[in-house]
Amino acid sequence: MHQLSHAPDSFPSLHPPIEPFDRRMMDVGDGHEIYVEQCGRPDGLPAIVLHGGPGGGCHPSMRRYFDPSVYRIVLFDQRGCGKSRPLACVEANTTWRLVDDIEAIRKALGVQEWVVFGGSWGAALGLIYAMEHPRRVAHLALRGVFAVTRDEIDWFYGGGAGRFWPEKWQRFVDPIPREERGDMIAAYGRRLFSGDLREETRFAREWTAWEFGLASLKARAGGGWAPPDDHARAFARIENHYFANLGFLERDGYILERAPSLSGVAGTIVQGRYDLICPPVTAQRLAQAWPGSELRMVPMAGHALSEPGITAELVEALDRLGREAARPPSRG
Repeated sequence: MHQLSHAPDSFPSLHPPIEPFDRRMMDVGDGHEIYVEQCGRPDGLPAIVLHGGPGGGCHPSMRRYFDPSVYRIVLFDQRGCGKSRPLACVEANTTWRLVDDIEAIRKALGVQEWVVFGGSWGAALGLIYAMEHPRRVAHLALRGVFAVTRDEIDWFYGGGAGRFWPEKWQRFVDPIPREERGDMIAAYGRRLFSGDLREETRFAREWTAWEFGLASLKARAGGGWAPPDDHARAFARIENHYFANLGFLERDGYILERAPSLSGVAGTIVQGRYDLICPPVTAQRLAQAWPGSELRMVPMAGHALSEPGITAELVEALDRLGREAARPPSRG
């Protein structure tokens, strides 16, 4: 593990906006159809984007982390979110089904191996995918690492992060009766899956406000971005479903325990120093357990992909990978 700390001003910003050359809906079974798009260079270096949440969906800005003259960029909305259908559905929606979906996309697009780019939940999913299919991963580019451990979930939904922003935490707990506040995930889950659309939407807004309000240094100073109600409901329900089931992993600590198995996979970890959603200790532990990884700690950044320092580090790392892939092999 090698750790670097950079000032963001010395690195490039996002690449120009681009439009997909291919959009499709893929039937992955279990009643789910997932939205998939391709951008950039059709014969370029393949890369797949794994969005956060779970339940967050992709955004056009995610295309811009890649040089479109170099990369073949694949984005997709995971089950139940974004443009995938049915929206907010948690049936047959587990980590292992998502890993299968990534493989289904790879085979459908004729990709042999690709760069896997993911942040937060997307980092967890990318790590699990790489552990299951290491020969399909050319490089892991991760941000805001989340290992789906009980400690991490308890930190964010048990009051740890709330000690730094007690007023935002108070807003999150206020709708829940005092006798239920010992398990906020279960308490919100009862309301997010009540069958009453108005109630589900109301509590989804509170769930997303808590997370989005702490995502970046800028968001903490204001209210944070609020998604439309239907997407807030999808985000909150799917997150709650996954966190209540500890990501459907075999045991607590599963990802960090298996990290040494990634010894043959190279990776870059970009972590905000002031990330309150996924504190840096997890990124540090992952980097220590994962041979060949490089941890880049960004001094003035929180959790969000859009943090300027995090954006700069990720673009620089992906540009470097693109240059290395384009370099002709040396003659020995």
